[in-house]
Amino acid sequence: MLNFVFYFQVHQPYRLRHLRVLDINTNSNYFDEDLNAKIMQKVAQKCYLPANKLMLKLIEQHLGKFKVAYSISGVTIEQFKKYSPDVLRSFQELAATGMVEFLGETYYHSLASLYDTEEFLEQVQMHRKLMQEEFGQNPTVFRNTELIYQDRLSDIIFEEGFKVILTEGVDRILKWRSPLYSYKNYSKTISLLLKYYMLSDDIAFRFSNRSWPEYPLTVEKFIHWINQLTLSESKNKNLFLNLFMDYETFGEHQWEETGIFDFVAHLPGEVLKHPHLGFAHPSQCYELSNYQQESLSFPEPVSWADQERDISAWVENDMQQNAINTIYELIKQIKMKGRIDLLNDARCLTISDHFYYMCTKYFQDGDVHKYFSPYDSPEQAYIYYINALADLEERING
Repeated sequence: MLNFVFYFQVHQPYRLRHLRVLDINTNSNYFDEDLNAKIMQKVAQKCYLPANKLMLKLIEQHLGKFKVAYSISGVTIEQFKKYSPDVLRSFQELAATGMVEFLGETYYHSLASLYDTEEFLEQVQMHRKLMQEEFGQNPTVFRNTELIYQDRLSDIIFEEGFKVILTEGVDRILKWRSPLYSYKNYSKTISLLLKYYMLSDDIAFRFSNRSWPEYPLTVEKFIHWINQLTLSESKNKNLFLNLFMDYETFGEHQWEETGIFDFVAHLPGEVLKHPHLGFAHPSQCYELSNYQQESLSFPEPVSWADQERDISAWVENDMQQNAINTIYELIKQIKMKGRIDLLNDARCLTISDHFYYMCTKYFQDGDVHKYFSPYDSPEQAYIYYINALADLEERING
C-alpha cells in the first residue's frame, strides 16, 4: 500500500515596519499592522478560505478516506484572530471532521532549536497548548520550522512525547535509499517521514511553469508517475508518499487561474480508484510501518529551503548571523532580569522570516527570497531589524 501523506505548512510572519534610528528608545510598535492585516486578508481570500472549503468538501465526499495534516504557527493563529477570524473558524470546522491532523512546532516559527534549547522547548509547549485550545488535539507529530532537523533535535522532541518527525528527503542523507519508506532516527526512538521533494515541488513550484517540459501537470499524469514509483517497491509493505508544501501553494503561489484547485479537487478520487493507493495521517506511520525501519543519522541540520536544503537560507551571511545571535542573547537577558513584559516582542523577533529576508543569495534561490520579502533589499531588512533590537535593548536596560 502506498499512502499519500499530505502535509501543509500554514505560516504568516509579523513583518517589521520601517524602523528608523530615530525610532530607537521611543517604545513604539515594531510591526507593520497595516501591512500584516492587508497580506493576511489577501491570502485568506485567495488561499485559506477557498482551500479549506475544498478540503472540507473532499473529506465529506470520500467518507473518511481522504486525510490531510497542517502545522499552523502560533503567530499565524494570532493574525487569524485579529485580521480574518473566519479563517480560524474554517480550520476548526476541518478539525471537527476528525480527518485532519494538526502537528506540533514552535509557536513563533523560530530557529530556537539551533540557538537556545530552553527557549525552543518553551515555544513548543506554548504551541502544543494552543493546538489543544483551538482544535482539541494534542500533537504527537513534530514539524520543526521549515523542516529543519538534525539528530540532537530528535532527542529533545522524544522527551516531549512526540513519536514522529517530518523532515526533508535530502539526497546526501538518503543516498541510495527511497523517501517512500518510514525511517527511525539515529537512536531508533522516534520515526521519520521524509518529504518526496521532486513530486512535492512539481505541485508547489512547477505547476504553472509553462517552460517546464511536463507542463501542464494533470491528475492522470501525476497518478501515472506514482504507479511507476511503486513498480520498483515491494507491494506488501506500507509506503508513504510524503507531499509536503506551503498551504499558500493553493491560490497564492499558484493562482486559481492555473487550475491548481481543479487539480486538488480531482486528485483524491483518482487516487482512490487504485486499490494499492490511499491516504494517511503522519501519525499513522507509527502503526502502519510493517517492516524493520532503518535508522538514519543527520549529523548536520537540513531543511526544505533553497537548493542546499540546509540552514544557509537564514544564517549564511554576517548580517544574518549578527542579527540572530543578538536576539537570542537579548532573550537570555530578558529572562535573567525577569522582564517578562518584553518577552512577546522579543519572541516575535525570533520569527525565522526576519533572517530569511536578509539572505544575499543570487540566481534562483535569491529570486525566491525576494518574492517573499516585503523590503527593497536584504540590507534594508537588516537595518529595520537592528533598529528594533537596539530599541529592545534600551527597554531591557531602562
